[in-house]
Amino acid sequence: MSDLYFKLINTSLGQTAANTLGLPAPIPLRRLKRVDQPFIEGDVLLGAGGGGKLISEVGRILGASAATLYHASGDKRLVDSAKAGNRTKPMVLPLSKPGNFSALVFDASGIKTPGELSAIYQFFHASIKSLTQNGRVLVLGQPVKICRKPAHAAAQQALDGFVRSIAKEIGNKGATANLLRVTTGAQNNLNSSLRFFLSAKSAYVSGQVAQIDKSTSAAASNPVAPLTGKLALVTGAARGIGLAIAQTLSRDGATVIGVDLPAARQELQQQMQSLKGHALALDITEADTPQLIATFIEQHGGLDLLIHNAGLTRDKTLGNMPEQSWDAAIHVNLTAAMAITERIQRHELLHANGRIVCLSSVSGIAGNRGQSNYAAAKSGLIGYVQAEARQLKNGTTINAVAPGFIETKMTDAMPIAVREAGRRINSLSQGGQPVDVAETVSWFCSPGSGGLNGNVVRVCGQSLLGA
Repeated sequence: MSDLYFKLINTSLGQTAANTLGLPAPIPLRRLKRVDQPFIEGDVLLGAGGGGKLISEVGRILGASAATLYHASGDKRLVDSAKAGNRTKPMVLPLSKPGNFSALVFDASGIKTPGELSAIYQFFHASIKSLTQNGRVLVLGQPVKICRKPAHAAAQQALDGFVRSIAKEIGNKGATANLLRVTTGAQNNLNSSLRFFLSAKSAYVSGQVAQIDKSTSAAASNPVAPLTGKLALVTGAARGIGLAIAQTLSRDGATVIGVDLPAARQELQQQMQSLKGHALALDITEADTPQLIATFIEQHGGLDLLIHNAGLTRDKTLGNMPEQSWDAAIHVNLTAAMAITERIQRHELLHANGRIVCLSSVSGIAGNRGQSNYAAAKSGLIGYVQAEARQLKNGTTINAVAPGFIETKMTDAMPIAVREAGRRINSLSQGGQPVDVAETVSWFCSPGSGGLNGNVVRVCGQSLLGA
């Protein structure tokens, strides 16, 4: 079901009504239109606080883009912004006239005291009003856990509150703000994340924090099809988010094995055939399914990407929930994913530098009335991801994606009041699309994303639930 309010509010009459009555006025989000689309275009302003450790790498990466680059100048607190390199031009702050920036990128990795946070204030105070619709704000900092002094930890932790607040202020432009925490020595792993967060692929990802650690993974040799030669397995692939994931991984070069219930066999086969992939009609909760999957993977020479997307809801308040509804939600959403992963690992079928991505949910972070079973399972997946991340070897990573309100057949079936609330209670005032989740999964799967391990990123437009 389409969002009729969104369509109405983006007419001239609807815009007038929104301005007069103070109604939410969601902006159409810019999403990827073609595979060779530049990840960033237009004017981009770069800045850095004193001692910024990442600004030169940011300048190098963006220097190869289609964007016109500027670095902040005119304030001694921002003097290290010039380290962005000779591909950038100086831009004196405050601006003499309004700018038109498609992205604002600030390296806060060198900020060590609360007083030094004035640099980030100065940079964004002078530029934030010049951010375009569908613009991007990206702040880079350090993991708080590596900060030895309390003042250093306080300054770096402050970036979380700052970025999440900025995201709420610019959401009415369809713009996003996110924070990347980069471990010392991990700057070589910045490329894929910088490209993702500044691109149209991250349209519905805002107010999020991701951490990049050191790894030995290499950047993709083909930026248009970075997953070329990879074999991916996606559960729940016949429709909805799972199908979007399969389509996006295929677009990026992977061969996809789609898994779904026997009842969806015909639909699954049609979809996988269109992607030149493989269909496996299996119930993932059956005891023999993990071995059947492992055998199929072995016949194809091993797996590179494992995506646990299959999900199920059996909603009831706890006092009215039959035990079979509890068991079904736990088994489909949590236990089956663990069992399949364990069997693939036992047979050593996941190649070196493999990727595992689990689909959690905002419900697993914030909880949801009538979903104690589903929320418990999706929260359990987060715990599983974070524990498994500490044990994986050979460059393999595991991360979680937690969707919020995504426009699917399941959300179409919601009562209208619940559906409209789900769409509006986020900073972008609209529901996301299945492709938004799929793009985030593909980012985690990139060969250049080896520094991302144990992360949980919400695809929710910065939902107020669990914020």
